[in-house]
Amino acid sequence: MAVWALGINHTTAPLDLRGRFAFALDQIEPTLNSLRQALSGPEAAIISTCNRTEIYCAGDQQALQMSMDNTVNWLADSGGVTPAQLRSHAYTLHDGQAARHAFRVASGLDSMVLGEPQILGQMKDAVRVADEAGALGSTLNQLFQRSFSVAKEVRSSTEIGAHSISLAAAAVRLAGQLFEDLKDIRVLFVGAGEMIELAATHFAAKNPKSMAIANRTLERGETLAARFGAEVMRLADLPDRLHEFDAVVSCTASTLPIIGLGAVERALKKRKHRPMFMVDLAVPRDIEVEVKALRDVYLYTVDDLARVVHTGQASRQAAVAQAEVIIDAGVQSFMHWIDQRHPLDGVVPLIQQLNAQADEWRAQEIARARKLLAKGEDIDAVLDALSKGITQKMLHGAFAELRTADTQARAHASQAAQHFFLRK
Repeated sequence: MAVWALGINHTTAPLDLRGRFAFALDQIEPTLNSLRQALSGPEAAIISTCNRTEIYCAGDQQALQMSMDNTVNWLADSGGVTPAQLRSHAYTLHDGQAARHAFRVASGLDSMVLGEPQILGQMKDAVRVADEAGALGSTLNQLFQRSFSVAKEVRSSTEIGAHSISLAAAAVRLAGQLFEDLKDIRVLFVGAGEMIELAATHFAAKNPKSMAIANRTLERGETLAARFGAEVMRLADLPDRLHEFDAVVSCTASTLPIIGLGAVERALKKRKHRPMFMVDLAVPRDIEVEVKALRDVYLYTVDDLARVVHTGQASRQAAVAQAEVIIDAGVQSFMHWIDQRHPLDGVVPLIQQLNAQADEWRAQEIARARKLLAKGEDIDAVLDALSKGITQKMLHGAFAELRTADTQARAHASQAAQHFFLRK
C-alpha cells in the first residue's frame, strides 16, 4: 500500500494560480468522485483553503508512479493548465514524506500564520466530506486521525501558537496604519464564512463607527450581523452602496470577482477620492486585480498580508523544533502501522521476478535433461548435470559480484552471499 500527496500552496504558487484549483466545500464530493474515476478508485481526500489545494491518495504500491502522474494530469486538466505548468509549482510526496507533510499542515507548521489553528478545522471538514463520499479507506483514515492527534499534542506540548498574528488581525493592523482612528470608520464585510467572522471579531474590538455584512443569502448574513450589532445587506446592493464604507473585507466562495474595477471607481468618485482600505481574503479573488492600481485604494490580498503575519515568527523557532520531534515520532508510528498492515508491499514485484527467473532456469535445464535422456545418456549423470546447471545459474550473479574489482562492491556482495547462501 502506498500513500501519496500532490499539492500547491502559498510558498510554491502565486495567488491567481491557486485560485484555479480552489474547491468550495460543497464541490469536494463531486470532485473526489471525478478524481477517483480517473485514477480507477484509490482512497482520496482533497484539502482546499485560501493557501493550499492538496490531494491525498492511497493505493497499490506497484502502480505508485503511474498513479502520481495521473493525479498531476487530472488536477492540471481541472485547473485548465498543462501538466508541465502545474509541476513547476507543485510538490509530490509519497509514503513517509506525505505523512510528514500532512502532520505539519495539521499542526500549523506549514501555514502562512505559523501555528494557526484554523487549518486543523479545515482538514477535519475535508476528511468528513471524503468519508461521506465513500472515498476514505483504512489507510487515509489512519493518516488523518494520526495527523489530528499529532496536531493536538503539538498544540498542548509547545508554544507554537503563542503570539501568532492571524490574517484577520493583520488586516486590522494595516487599517490602523491608514486611518488615524478606527473608531471613525465604516466597515463592510462581504461574505459570512469563518474568515469573515474572524475579521469581524477583530474589527469589532476596535469599535468602528458602523459595520455591515453583505452576503448572497440574507439569513446567514443576519445571523452573523446579530452577533456584532451590524447591518445586513444584499450582495446585489453592494455596487450602489460601496461608497459608504471606508474599509471593505471580502471572502466568499465565488469563482469570479464580485467587486469590479468600475464599481470601485464610481465609489471613489462619490467619496470625492477619500481613501478606501480593501482586503481580499478570497481564493480565487473577490476583487478585480486592476483595483490595486487605483490611486486612492489600498488593496491587500492574502499574500500581501504575509509580511505582517511573519513578524515575530523567529521567536517561535524553539517551539517549531519541539513540534518537529513530535511529528517525527508520529511519522515513524504511521509507517510502522503501514508495514505491519502490508508487510509484503514493495517486495511483491521482486518476489514475482525471482520466481519467474527461477522457473525459466528450471525449464531450460529440464529441456536439456530430456534431450540427454532421449539420446540414451545415463540417468544418474543426467540428474547430476541437471542439479549442477540449476545451482550454477543461481550462483552466477553472486560469483560475478565477488570477482569485481570494486572493493566496496565486493565487500557488500560477500556479506549478501554469506547471508543468503551460508545460513544454517
